[in-house]
Amino acid sequence: MIYNNMGRALGDLEKIAEEIKTCKKCPLHNNRINAVPGEGNHSCGVMLIGEAPGFNEDLQGRPFVGAAGKLLDELMGDVGISRGMVYITNVVKCRPPGNRQPRDNEVKVCTSLYLDRQIAIINPKLIVCLGNISSKYIFNKYGLKFKNMSEVHGKIHRIISLHGELKIIATYHPAAILRNPKLIEEAKMDWKTIGEAIRSICKKTPQQ
Repeated sequence: MIYNNMGRALGDLEKIAEEIKTCKKCPLHNNRINAVPGEGNHSCGVMLIGEAPGFNEDLQGRPFVGAAGKLLDELMGDVGISRGMVYITNVVKCRPPGNRQPRDNEVKVCTSLYLDRQIAIINPKLIVCLGNISSKYIFNKYGLKFKNMSEVHGKIHRIISLHGELKIIATYHPAAILRNPKLIEEAKMDWKTIGEAIRSICKKTPQQ
């Protein structure tokens, strides 16, 4: 389904957000303060998809607002990209206890109920996968092979469908860079590629 009516798309994204906020379909809801549906520009055609909310995201109900979010803003800003140009969300919408990785059953439930529907509504021209969990899910969804981040990061993968061309780019999760600062130079090179791709898609789309 392609959403040519942006008002309808926004309404449907808001409906999904309300479902997410009250969701009890997997054990992650037991410990959350706030679910984190996602936010940003739904009309430009660019999605940034991370792994899961962390401590600060759980407190605020917004994606990438902690230290990793600050680094993400810096990486985007360095290549002339702002949050107003993209839609940001995560594979799972509730914080896993202790910031552990989401489990396979949690990913399966959350993606089938929410992320896949968000992708269908936004109909992105570019998906930027932030980290291994996101990359593994999105690559598998579109029939691409994902071995590890070191092999695929920064490369543009093109998918041709009935809805047109979709570009997929994987890069390091900002939290991984904070844990291993040696990754920052590779990440900056990735973001040069990502920035060019985002600008080419969004150049005719007003920022929100």
